[in-house]
Amino acid sequence: MLTTCLNGSLTVMRVRRSYAHHFRGKRSMISFFKRLWHNKRGNALIIAGAALPLVIGSAGLASDTIQWVLWKRQLQRAADSAAIAGVYALVQAQDLTSAVSTDLTKNQNTGITLQSGYPQITTPAITNTTNPVRVVLAVQRALGFSGLFMASAPIIVTSATAATIQTGTYCVVSLENTSATGITATGNSNINLGCGMITNSTSLNAAIATGSSSVQATPIAAVGDIQDSTHWNSAELLPFTIAEADPFAAVNIPSFTGCQGNANKLQVNSNATYDHSADTGTVCFSDMSLNGTVNLGSATYIIDSGDLSIGAQAHVNCTGCTFVLTSSNSGTSGVQIGNVNINGGAAVNISPPTTGNFANILMYQVRRAASGSGQSNQINGNSTSLLQGAMYFPTRILDINGTSGLNFTCAQFVARTVNFSGNGSLTNTCTAGYGPNAIMGEHVRLVA
Repeated sequence: MLTTCLNGSLTVMRVRRSYAHHFRGKRSMISFFKRLWHNKRGNALIIAGAALPLVIGSAGLASDTIQWVLWKRQLQRAADSAAIAGVYALVQAQDLTSAVSTDLTKNQNTGITLQSGYPQITTPAITNTTNPVRVVLAVQRALGFSGLFMASAPIIVTSATAATIQTGTYCVVSLENTSATGITATGNSNINLGCGMITNSTSLNAAIATGSSSVQATPIAAVGDIQDSTHWNSAELLPFTIAEADPFAAVNIPSFTGCQGNANKLQVNSNATYDHSADTGTVCFSDMSLNGTVNLGSATYIIDSGDLSIGAQAHVNCTGCTFVLTSSNSGTSGVQIGNVNINGGAAVNISPPTTGNFANILMYQVRRAASGSGQSNQINGNSTSLLQGAMYFPTRILDINGTSGLNFTCAQFVARTVNFSGNGSLTNTCTAGYGPNAIMGEHVRLVA
């Protein structure tokens, strides 16, 4: 009996101790969570854990965005290049699709693989442009993070439109189409053309300005590159442009009866006066050497194999005249064709006809004139001279040297290469504009 009572008491005690221990444990756990709830380190841990998916998602989206922009930029660059290549193909009468495909093949080196059905090539109508080309490209790329939640990889599409646009009126055209420099300005000359200059030279120095020269002309364009210089006076530089066609390629000389030989020379010495102001039609001389006072009529003056030389003491006047340097000998090999040489001391006032075959052309040298060492045309002058109209020397050099001031009106200088030099000023004004004879240049640009 006693034993039973003792055992029962011990059991009750054990149960009570177990319950007390459990109760203390529960209170301890509640106390722990209360302490954790009020503990800042515990809050930060919970917040960090809750925000971790957002952090990973943001990092994944940022990575995808960077990758997307990179692909988009690569694709846009390829579209831009292809559109420009297409315009150049149209300008040069080449196959458009072939040019675009060839350009894109070169761009495949960047790892661009186009979607089926691309490129899409069209020629939309765009105001104030010619030869417009639009190229649309598309690629499909899987994104590293977003791709986990997409059924298929997204397609990136981009487009570019290029065309040729008119860039200004040019009064200086260098037809040089090799790696030689086409336009040079040097010395201490102050050149104010009131128009633009362009050269077909492919040189990296297609047009250069050196010395103390100051050139007022814009734009300045070249098939090659243009040497950057403060002498250009903030002109718009347009390197790597479209070659300018010969603006007078359709103009040819009229038929004439040859007049070579000493008997047909026109030579006027410094003390003589020559008055042929009644000249009309076509007049032929084997050579013109003018040093006195010469008044010429409105005619086309053919110079058969000789030069047009105007000396320092000359006073030459002519309204409505064109000087043509050619040869009655056929062929090109060994044929003598003269040059123009106007001395800086001369007083020259000459202007071209306004109608007819040589409308607005003052000097014309035939295209079969051989180029070479010493084959250059020299136009020098001072403030007492005024030359108007176009001067055309397509296969030879044109050197223009201003002294105290050389004046031109609506002048156009077209030659193989054009060189400006001297220590004075050269001014070309054309307030009325060049009209139908205006030489307009075109440049390939992205327009959309």
